[in-house]
Amino acid sequence: MSANSSYAAAGVDTAAGDLAVELMKEAVAKTHGPNVLGGVGGFAGLYDLSFAKDYAKPLLATSTDGVGTKIAIAQALDVHDTIGQDLVGMVVDDIVVVGATPLFMTDYIACGRVVPDRIAAIVTGIARACAETGTALVGGETAEHPGLMGADDYDVAGAAVGVVEADRVLGAERVAGGDVVLAIASSGLHSNGFSLVRKILADRGIGYTDASAELGTTWGEALLEPTRLYSGQLVQLLAGAHGSAVHALSHVTGGGLAANLARVLPKGSRAELDRSTWSPAPVFRVLNELAGTSLESTEGTWNLGVGFFAVVDAGAAASVIAELGTLGLPAWQVGAVEMGEAAGEGWEQGAKGVDGGAVRLVGTYAD
Repeated sequence: MSANSSYAAAGVDTAAGDLAVELMKEAVAKTHGPNVLGGVGGFAGLYDLSFAKDYAKPLLATSTDGVGTKIAIAQALDVHDTIGQDLVGMVVDDIVVVGATPLFMTDYIACGRVVPDRIAAIVTGIARACAETGTALVGGETAEHPGLMGADDYDVAGAAVGVVEADRVLGAERVAGGDVVLAIASSGLHSNGFSLVRKILADRGIGYTDASAELGTTWGEALLEPTRLYSGQLVQLLAGAHGSAVHALSHVTGGGLAANLARVLPKGSRAELDRSTWSPAPVFRVLNELAGTSLESTEGTWNLGVGFFAVVDAGAAASVIAELGTLGLPAWQVGAVEMGEAAGEGWEQGAKGVDGGAVRLVGTYAD
């Protein structure tokens, strides 16, 4: 018996892995510009950083993340071509928060069994989203874990790298009293809070193929709506006429609304966000109705319609909102930054180990 035959007998099919690579190669290659050296299949991806010599002090930014339990819905429905966009949204859109331009990304897929078409669908989705954000997909890995994962189970993760000029880094140190907080719309649930989503539906015996009259789709279609991508448009905004007016960005992911904004505000500052400035999408309302909970109770779990915050100079807020709209990102003013310690109840102070500002939501959501 050959070595490959022995490995196949143990549950690892290297031939299936090779076929998966062949099926995805064209989509991956489309993300490669002149800075990518070599093709698909090397031990390491190579990226030419010669252009960084034109920076006074180039800083590399890096981020890593996964998709979470949203994958369980993709697996249940056997729909795998949207999960890749969710991964890019979770990884690459964290890079632009510091003002960096994404350069390249790698992915990792662990599975119980390599099904070439399935793996190719996942990676093709990653590649499409990378191309949309201007990010080269320079490498990846697919690993079979028979005996550890079920035959049809898989998980995905990724890492990305970007670059930013040192004096253009965004963050709390740029934020000042009087700055305006803008909300930028999400496309839906994105990729956070799906353990709660799945529990709500399971508790009520609702299947992913069941139709929802309120949503006008099946539950599966509504829940697999891909994460909106922001990097490409935000990079354009930062490079444009109003880029210097943007002082901080926050990606609304795990932890919800207040906590993620608090991470990019300076200690000793506070911001109140006015719920009446937007109306959460039906998917958030229906899920809360099913659970017998309020929208307010899930502000720390779901994005409720806000995928990003931008903290900007007040004098440029209207121009930034208009430019974001032109770039395809609906945005609106949701609050302002004040200096001074927060007093009273309901404030979220910093998050994820960051001793930042304080944020709370006030008012009632628009209908």
